[in-house]
Amino acid sequence: MIKFKKGGEKMKVKPLRDKILIKRIEEDEKTKGGIILPDTAKEKPMIGIVMAVGKGKLLEDGKIQPPEVKVNDKVLFPKYAGTEVKIDGEEHLIVSEDEILAIIED
Repeated sequence: MIKFKKGGEKMKVKPLRDKILIKRIEEDEKTKGGIILPDTAKEKPMIGIVMAVGKGKLLEDGKIQPPEVKVNDKVLFPKYAGTEVKIDGEEHLIVSEDEILAIIED
C-alpha cells in the first residue's frame, strides 16, 4: 500500500487520464444473525464512492474520451482491482475506468 500524508491539511489527489480514485464503503461488522465478524474474517468491500476522476481515456486519434463516472457515484468493482493507497490516513483505491463494473443507482 502506498501512503500519502500532508502536514495538517487535507491532501488533494487528481487522478491522471482514465484513472478513478475510489473510497471503499465499509460493510457492517455483524451478520444478519447478529454475529460480530472480526477484521480477519471480513472481505474487502467491492463497492465504493468515486472521490476524484481523471480527464478521460486518450484515444488513438488523439481525442480524449471523458469518463462515464463522476464524483460521488457509487460503483461496483472487482475484488482485486486497482492499487490501494492511503491518503490522509484513509484507505482508497485507484483503478482504471475499464475496471469499474457498474454504477449503482439508489
